[in-house]
Amino acid sequence: MSDNTQIQQEHDAEAPAVPKKRTPLPRFQVFILLFIQFSEPVTALVIYPFIMQLVRDTGVTGGEESRTGYFAGIIESVFFLAECLTVVSFGRASDRYGRRPVLLLGPLGLALAMLGFGLSKRFWPLVVFRCMQGAFNGNIGVSKSVMAEISDSTNIAEIYAMIPFMWTIGVTLGPLIGGTLANPASRYPDSLGKIHLFREFPYLLPCATVGALAFGAFVFGFLGLKETLPSALARQKKAQQGTEAEPLLSESSASSQTEASPEDIPPLRALFVRPVLIALLNHAFLCFCQMSYDVLIPLVYATPIEMGGLGLSPLYIGRIMGLCGFLNVFMQVFVAAKAIRRFGPRNIFTTTFCCLTASFLAYPLLNLFARRAGKVDATVIAVIIFQMSASFVIFPTYACTQIFLVDSAPTQNSLGGVNGLAQMVSAILRSAAPSFAASLFATSVSHQLLGGNLVFFLLACVTLCAVRASLLLPKLLKSE
Repeated sequence: MSDNTQIQQEHDAEAPAVPKKRTPLPRFQVFILLFIQFSEPVTALVIYPFIMQLVRDTGVTGGEESRTGYFAGIIESVFFLAECLTVVSFGRASDRYGRRPVLLLGPLGLALAMLGFGLSKRFWPLVVFRCMQGAFNGNIGVSKSVMAEISDSTNIAEIYAMIPFMWTIGVTLGPLIGGTLANPASRYPDSLGKIHLFREFPYLLPCATVGALAFGAFVFGFLGLKETLPSALARQKKAQQGTEAEPLLSESSASSQTEASPEDIPPLRALFVRPVLIALLNHAFLCFCQMSYDVLIPLVYATPIEMGGLGLSPLYIGRIMGLCGFLNVFMQVFVAAKAIRRFGPRNIFTTTFCCLTASFLAYPLLNLFARRAGKVDATVIAVIIFQMSASFVIFPTYACTQIFLVDSAPTQNSLGGVNGLAQMVSAILRSAAPSFAASLFATSVSHQLLGGNLVFFLLACVTLCAVRASLLLPKLLKSE
């Protein structure tokens, strides 16, 4: 090798990398996918404002008010149980038959299930239709696979940063629709009260409203959603072109090892490789810690000061959480994607778990300052602001976890399966974490374990384990 050649190579290696130009987003496709994803939180939470009264109306409690919460809990929890049992199957089906048909099945089934729920007046039909809602929500992971296939390394952060944004809107609008439109005949006797259907089925209107939103997502998807699975596209070309497509297929397979045929879909056990397991582990930590964080805030803030809380009224708790939710929407729209590109997905993960550790450890300080002052003073408010700010980094981290999941998939035809596994993990922990955190808080306070603070120290230890797990994530992604 000549000296000039060596000098040139060293100069090229030292030269700063030219940043890639971001690929424009396929906006209409992204809109359809977000519309479909919006169906999950809005249908999951619309029943929460009226579920207790609905259970009473069925007569299943036999007039015993103490049993109402038990039966309401069954209806609420079977949603996530059914979702957990179906997500992997939907993901694997999308790997084999294509993203579009599996994805369209979800909102259509949701619309029918919500309509059936609103027309049910007995307990067990309500359970069946609630299970159907959770089952048809099991294809949400497929939409994340499509997002990965319509994006690249230059714009994937923007697409995934929108997922928490849609979730925030859904969890806000769902209960609002349920509370506003439930029992319309009694609430609006001069207008809706004249409609016999709403007098006969008091909860049909909110269920039908969110069912109509889900059906609208199906219509938009049916008219505009494009297939993105490479093997499904290849089959379509082969069907259209006949034998002329064969050279094209061989050329495509030579240029990309990930575009496998349906027969090359790996078995489920083949997905449990180290990169996938690390991504799923961090996703599990994130879901568990975030759900525990969300449950403890209103619980602790409403608990009297002498019992370890702050003694705030529902009005002030609602204002605090509403303001935080509004600021989170702002962060998702204007900051999240830029932060992911600037600091990298792995650093965002580690930062989030560190912030959650500090947030859990702030609870003993909140009660300590409140006890000293006998009320919520400026010092307590300052700690509240610090604690609530942890949520600003939680939601961008969900975009990061999706980036790692996509990057860890062994092949293109395993992407649906990987996303299905992640959605299953999410559904399990959404069901388990709230009960765990709330029960442990009650036990800590009632038995004065570590001064009533055992729950916070245990959760802080969990987040420290999560910090360690985040360091197992790759610094650089395959796409980089």
